[in-house]
Amino acid sequence: MRFARIAVFCAASVFTGTLAASAFAQTPYDGNWQVTIVTKSGSCEPTASSMLTVADGKITAPGANVSGTIGSGGLVKVSINGAYANGQLNGNAGSGKWNGASAGIPCSGRWEASRQ
Repeated sequence: MRFARIAVFCAASVFTGTLAASAFAQTPYDGNWQVTIVTKSGSCEPTASSMLTVADGKITAPGANVSGTIGSGGLVKVSINGAYANGQLNGNAGSGKWNGASAGIPCSGRWEASRQ
């Protein structure tokens, strides 16, 4: 009987520790973000919009070559299909700058994001 109690306690401790680790792995900026970019110079599209997902501070998007992170303080660093962006999130919104190229001609601008 004593062994069974110890085994149940150990199993419950491992399960609770796993749940706690998962909960702490999340960042304050996890979720879906609608991002709109505006070109200020160059020949890139004047505006574009897409949905990005942040999970554990990593940025992803369906069908796009995305690599980036958001730090616990909201600092954004991301590469999307060869363009690079950085900026700051704060609460449910954020903004920053981006640069890239279209047909080899440099372009750049600003971006804004809002949590959905």
